[in-house]
Amino acid sequence: KMAAPTLGWRGGRAAGLCSGLRRAPLRLPLRRRAHEQPRRARGAGGLLAAQCERGLFQEVFPAQSAEEQLPGLLEPGRPPLTAYCGFDPSADSLHVGHLLPLMALLHFQRAGHDVIAVVGGATARLGDPSGRERAREPPPAERVRTHAQGLRSGLQRLFQNHQELFWGGEGSGRLGRAVLLDNASWLGRQPLLDFLGGAGGRLRMGTLLSRQSCQARLRSPEGMSLAEFLYPALQAYDFLHLHQHHGCRIQLGGADQMGNIMSGYELVTKMTGTDVFGITVPLITSTTGDKLGKTAGNAVWLNRDKTSPFELYQFFVRQQDNVVKKYLKLFTFLPLEEIDHVMEMHAREPEKWGPQKRLAAEVTKLVHGREGLESAKRCTKALYYSSLEALEAMSDEELQELFRQAPSAELMLEPGMTVLDLCRKANAIPDGPSGYQKITNGGVSINGIRVTNPETVLILGQHILKNGVSSLRIGKKNYYIIKWLQL
Repeated sequence: KMAAPTLGWRGGRAAGLCSGLRRAPLRLPLRRRAHEQPRRARGAGGLLAAQCERGLFQEVFPAQSAEEQLPGLLEPGRPPLTAYCGFDPSADSLHVGHLLPLMALLHFQRAGHDVIAVVGGATARLGDPSGRERAREPPPAERVRTHAQGLRSGLQRLFQNHQELFWGGEGSGRLGRAVLLDNASWLGRQPLLDFLGGAGGRLRMGTLLSRQSCQARLRSPEGMSLAEFLYPALQAYDFLHLHQHHGCRIQLGGADQMGNIMSGYELVTKMTGTDVFGITVPLITSTTGDKLGKTAGNAVWLNRDKTSPFELYQFFVRQQDNVVKKYLKLFTFLPLEEIDHVMEMHAREPEKWGPQKRLAAEVTKLVHGREGLESAKRCTKALYYSSLEALEAMSDEELQELFRQAPSAELMLEPGMTVLDLCRKANAIPDGPSGYQKITNGGVSINGIRVTNPETVLILGQHILKNGVSSLRIGKKNYYIIKWLQL
């Protein structure tokens, strides 16, 4: 089963963000140099205030120009802005750690602005050094291309699910355009000397060396390669390219991307003179403080072949009471008033797990669509509520997902076949008296119904469902899937 660690905020930085500043005018500190650390956004009109109140936007950079310009630029009725976020194809699937940057893009899109999701098919060849203690092994080019295609497919599915299932109706207004790009299409054609003589000449070594991620790596025994050192410069060039060719003025990213975002800001402003902005979102972490992602080894994937809709649903339905309201604000589009109502109902009937179920349903529907949500609910009913109706309605794919680690067997139904025969043919119990006693002691269930007589003859419709499947459970956690042939 899918482990469901409680989500948290990296270092607790998002706690109390914008507290007491509900839809107040933006009040940010005075302008700093590009290499200095920004302070947290404290509020804004419209989109910024709404997401600040939800806890989604953590920091806005640079401070003074954001205070002076962004509220007006993002006002309803103004020409749409373009915002982008990059996704590293270090695997062929997005994971839960990508959800908050995606939610930020979707909220911009819902406010009528255009968004760009950039897959780093070129920069993935180098690897982002941010938050890493040592360099990753350079991946083969073909693997990066395969991973990039997987990410593009996942992003396309999420944008489509959002448009079809979470947008529309009278008075919805304009939904901004969503564009998917791969930075290999421009970085792959960029001559080295042109890059170094252009963008490379505008980025200062002192600024790059002052980044915390760079300093930590330089002090480590392994050191830092030139390829890794140039990663922020290449990501900064992405911002420049998107600004010049798509009018992009905002870069979104996780809190650990602020150094790279500041490099992009520095490059774009120096080469074009245009004010651009960076916005970060909190990092999702486990209870141990580890960033949830492929590198940490605890990824909850968004591709069905890696993490099923049922597993994703269960991951969110198991979140604890003390955080579920925060996650409803961050991972759903529910109005804050509705979230408050859900929590009020939960205070009266905590045994129903209403907020957790609503959170899980909203996220699963966004990631896997309406059919994926129904699949997750069927699997939940079959496994935890022993629903024969749900088990009979499950497809072969759902059965494999539900019992991903369960052994399966294909058997022929023979006349007079008993429960004991079934268990032994499936290699689910040991031979001899101990296996027989396992059944008589109540340790065997078929399709969620306990069987205590080993000599019970198998009955179609009870022990064998209409879809030709039996779910055999030995003890509390050991499942076996039986597929019956030629019924």
